[in-house]
Amino acid sequence: MKHAAKYRCFYLGETKKGWSMKNIAIIPARGGSKGIPQKNIKNLCGKPLIAYSIEAALQATSLDRVIVSTDDQEIAKVSRQYGAEVIQRPDDISGDFASSEAALLHVLEELEGEEGYRPDLLVFLQCTSPLTLPDDIDGTVQALLDQEAETAFAAAPFHYFLWSLNAEGEACGINHDKKKRLMRQQRDDQFVEAGAVYVMRVLGFLKKKHRFFGKTVLYEIPEERCFEIDEPVDLLVAEQLIEAQREKYDS
Repeated sequence: MKHAAKYRCFYLGETKKGWSMKNIAIIPARGGSKGIPQKNIKNLCGKPLIAYSIEAALQATSLDRVIVSTDDQEIAKVSRQYGAEVIQRPDDISGDFASSEAALLHVLEELEGEEGYRPDLLVFLQCTSPLTLPDDIDGTVQALLDQEAETAFAAAPFHYFLWSLNAEGEACGINHDKKKRLMRQQRDDQFVEAGAVYVMRVLGFLKKKHRFFGKTVLYEIPEERCFEIDEPVDLLVAEQLIEAQREKYDS
């Protein structure tokens, strides 16, 4: 499903609609970033990095609650300041090799154990994707519902040729035949995972404990919003992309 103009109203602040389902966003945010110390609250165009994901989720019409999972008190403080709920993540699922799924499962267990609350849909947002808009979230949720899927994710068009090296060190085409270079319009559509928005039916996720299970569909976002912050140079690039995005939607 392509990015659709009808979802732009969410970005412009349309009030929440009456959804019959209970849908929550969970934003995992560890404090132990190695590439960029305290990356998740690093200042980016006047706001902490995590604020972008929180604000997009709060403006999305498909969500009832926005929860940050963190082991870091400063991240927790900033997240509350920007309107998110916070659930403290235990140390045993906060290390460098802890999976995002472990954090998501922990939040669901805490909500059910403390409140008797179990949502229908879980929206997993990456706080390292500051270009995510509310309509990217709502569009991914709607793609899952419209296509009666179990999981969905945001993706961008991909038009590049991929290569790998075989055992002899020879370059081999992955998504193309090197002897037949097709033009873009002749090739099948391909997409790259944006790493920004994932949607799961909670019952299935609790059973499978992985973000992809059952029927998986995608929601297409523009290539310029497919960007993650991993290295210091990414912050510089993100500044330019954010300014361009602001000009586009404020005009």
